Amino acid sequence: MSDEPLIRNEAGIARDRPEGQPAQALELESAIARNVRRLRVQSGLTVADAAARAGISKAMLSKIENAQTSCSLSTLARLAEAFDVSASSLLRGADTERPAVFVKAGTGSPIVRAGSREGHEYQILGSLRGEHKRLECLMVTLTRASAPHPLFQHAGTEFIYMLDGAMDYAHGDAVYSLTPGDALQFDGEGAHGPVALTELPIRFLSVIAFPDSSV
Repeated sequence: MSDEPLIRNEAGIARDRPEGQPAQALELESAIARNVRRLRVQSGLTVADAAARAGISKAMLSKIENAQTSCSLSTLARLAEAFDVSASSLLRGADTERPAVFVKAGTGSPIVRAGSREGHEYQILGSLRGEHKRLECLMVTLTRASAPHPLFQHAGTEFIYMLDGAMDYAHGDAVYSLTPGDALQFDGEGAHGPVALTELPIRFLSVIAFPDSSV
C-alpha cells in the first residue's frame, strides 16, 4: 500500500480558523465561494478569464472560490459586475440554517429492526430531516447469541466499526472476522449480518447511507 496520504472530497472547502473565531463567521466566505464558483462555471469561464473580467488576480479569485480569504466590498462589487448579478446574490445561503443533532452518551433512542432478536439492541444516534435523512447511524449491542442469525438487506451502503467483542460477519459469500478497531463497508443490497458471536458482549457502530430515491 502506498504511503502517500489520500486526498478526498476535493469539491469541499477546508481552511484554518483563527483561535477564538466562531465557526459561523466562516459561513459568509463559504457562501461567496459557492456562488462565485457556480456563476463562473455556468458562464463557461476559466479562473483566469473570470479574474480578468473582474479586474482581480487569478490567485485572488482562486482563494475566494476556496473560501481562503475574506472578500472586500470592492472586490464583491467587481465580481457582481463581472457576472452581471447583484452583490447581494453572491451572499445567498450565508444565513441558511445548517441542522445538527447532538446525542449524549447512552441517550440514543432504542428501535426495533426487522429480524432483530432478544439480546440484540439497536439505538439510533439522532436523525436529521429532509435531504439529510438519507443517513442512519446506529449503535448496535449484542448480548446474547441467537439462532438462526438474522440477515439483512437494504438499499444503499453500510459501514460498520467494531467497538467491543468479536464476531464473524457475513456479506454475500464472504465472512469477515471483526474485532475492536476493525471496519467493514459494503453494498447493503447483499445479504449481510453476524453469523458467529465469538466474544460477548459486542458493540459496533453501523452507519447506513441510503440512496436519494429511498429517502
